[in-house]
Amino acid sequence: MSDRSPNIHVVTTESLSQNSAVRRRPTTTPAELGLGESPREIRPEDPAPAHVRAKLDREIRALLTHEPGTRSGADPEDLHQMRVALRRMRSVLKLSGVLVGPDAEPVRAELGWLGQSLGEVRDYDVLIGHLREVIAEFEVRDQAAGRRLVSRFVTERGSAKRRLTRALASVRYSTLLRDVSRLAAEPAAEEPTVDIRPTDLVAGLAKPHRRLAKAVRALPADPPDDDLHALRIHGKRLRYAAELAQTSAKKKQAVRIKALIKATKNFQTVLGDHQDAVVAAERVRGILDGADGPMGFVAGRIAERELARRAEARAVWRAVWADVDHAAKAVHLG
Repeated sequence: MSDRSPNIHVVTTESLSQNSAVRRRPTTTPAELGLGESPREIRPEDPAPAHVRAKLDREIRALLTHEPGTRSGADPEDLHQMRVALRRMRSVLKLSGVLVGPDAEPVRAELGWLGQSLGEVRDYDVLIGHLREVIAEFEVRDQAAGRRLVSRFVTERGSAKRRLTRALASVRYSTLLRDVSRLAAEPAAEEPTVDIRPTDLVAGLAKPHRRLAKAVRALPADPPDDDLHALRIHGKRLRYAAELAQTSAKKKQAVRIKALIKATKNFQTVLGDHQDAVVAAERVRGILDGADGPMGFVAGRIAERELARRAEARAVWRAVWADVDHAAKAVHLG
């Protein structure tokens, strides 16, 4: 499902004021993981490994900040932001993990384990939020059946959330936090220095761009849904690589990279809409066998809407890709 944040439920001002301090207080603090009091400062001229470590430092802090809210479930945005931080760490380790040592790949694999648990709940949040928005636009006489339909997914989400809660309480999760923090920390004095210029991070954008371009060229005129979803993942990796490279870029390069980041965000949005529509239609179809007449009628209306939303995304995604391709080439040639 997409990373965008639908209006999943109404949270009152009173409940926010009561829960805000609890949600934002990390269960584990950066200091307990051996990190500094504040995020690491980085300069464009610093070596590439320093930029990678600084990025990991920022993202592990973001993950810790949103962990309490993810546990409590007071605001689904916390889970969303925790997942975003995790994805950014996975991306930087995939592209540049070699710069911070041989432990990068095992840590990346463990981040994938946590990502599965976060993603399962997040997918339900996106689906439930979207379906509630759609049903609210239906005639009043159809809304009760719509709410019963959504309640099935709410029940399934509860099971997924309990699995996530167990994961966050596990020794495996605690170990993962320590392992990421070790990668983010300053290298030991005896660790050999990696002689890589910061500009190599900018040059390194060519690789994820080539992979994305190759994947686009391989698609037929009417690509399968799964192929467009895979394309979105390639685009996300290019975006995260650009975010890392931006910290090491000179002024003119930084401007071009900013344009690339904007283009990849748009690309993600369009293909994210497509994937959300595909998943929503499939999930709604999946409950038809056990649905009564009113619920089946509402499910059919929802599926029809989602297929139309899918078609809209398919009509524009190649034009949005052209913007990404142009922006990436501007970085390479600049």
